[in-house]
Amino acid sequence: MYETINSPLNYGGLTLKNRILFAPTSLGLPQEELLERMKKIAAGGCAMIIIGDVPVLPHGFGPSLYTKKGMEFYKSLADAVHPYGCKLCAQLHQSDSNLKGMIKYIPGVLTKRISMEELRPLLNQQVGPYITGLPEKKVEEITDAFGKAAELAIQAGFDMVQVHGDRMCGSFSSSVFNHRTDRYGGSPENRARFAVEAVSAIRRRLPDVPIDYKLAVRQENPHYGNAGVLEEELPIFVPLLEQAGVTSFHVTLANHGELSDTIPPKNHPEFGAEGCFLKFCDQVRKLTKLPICGVGGLTDPDFVEEQLKSDRIDCAAMSRQLTADPEWPNKVCSGQAGEIHRCVRCNKKCLGGMMAHQGVHCIYERKETK
Repeated sequence: MYETINSPLNYGGLTLKNRILFAPTSLGLPQEELLERMKKIAAGGCAMIIIGDVPVLPHGFGPSLYTKKGMEFYKSLADAVHPYGCKLCAQLHQSDSNLKGMIKYIPGVLTKRISMEELRPLLNQQVGPYITGLPEKKVEEITDAFGKAAELAIQAGFDMVQVHGDRMCGSFSSSVFNHRTDRYGGSPENRARFAVEAVSAIRRRLPDVPIDYKLAVRQENPHYGNAGVLEEELPIFVPLLEQAGVTSFHVTLANHGELSDTIPPKNHPEFGAEGCFLKFCDQVRKLTKLPICGVGGLTDPDFVEEQLKSDRIDCAAMSRQLTADPEWPNKVCSGQAGEIHRCVRCNKKCLGGMMAHQGVHCIYERKETK
């Protein structure tokens, strides 16, 4: 019944056993718990897990590819998921947070005078000046580091890499944040340069490794997202990224607004529908023949099958749904789709857990009682 979902796919040179991916997510879990979560999702049948926010520089947040401890952790992830025929992708990430600018907010956060909801817009206000003021030499060091990080990721057991097209890539891409007057600012071509150089750095070091690109799209009328690429700029960005070496696109809404926009609940005024970000895939589809991954509130096997069968997208990424039921792919494959615990997009324990620093969980989880 779900022949397309269960069919293999050549995803930019990497063969996936089916069309379901775990979308890159900052889960906020201890490493052992994260390892078990990923193992459970792999065992549930998904074709590839994208590990979110893998730092490209040695001093980034999260496990580091540059340390023995970090490499051991990533190798343990690869060893945990590969036995299930599940591929592993590293989302290479460079933060656009101004660390020096964050210091003044620390007392307020510690004393709880500033909530996490209040902190986010304060930090976003500093992105523009930070991106605009980065010395050109430092910019070049960062883009080159994507190549070194990709090499280390492959050594750690990752099967492919994804360039995080939001965060610093997205902020350089965006006229909202990027007010530079050098070769990295101004025209869309110049604003694409950071991302193009990051991809090119990977391709120089790894000629044959598949490179996915998280393409963050900014929408106007109504306005959603501040980083990323305007819809009308896609005809400039997509060919440049493809020429640089991108082999597939993971298309979604740009960030740096409310988290409930990029992780929209069922009652969201603009993105409440199933497959809420697929309209951006439609625009990218006109510009490239490369595989496209869609994301955004995907829960219904019938709907997902229809989007795949019509070639609207080539694969479907899920985070909240695979958190709600890691067995979604296996149940769809074995004729048990009616038994799926469907994500209701309430955002209570997933986004709510993230905001409360409790980690991403789900209302379906049953805590063990002692």
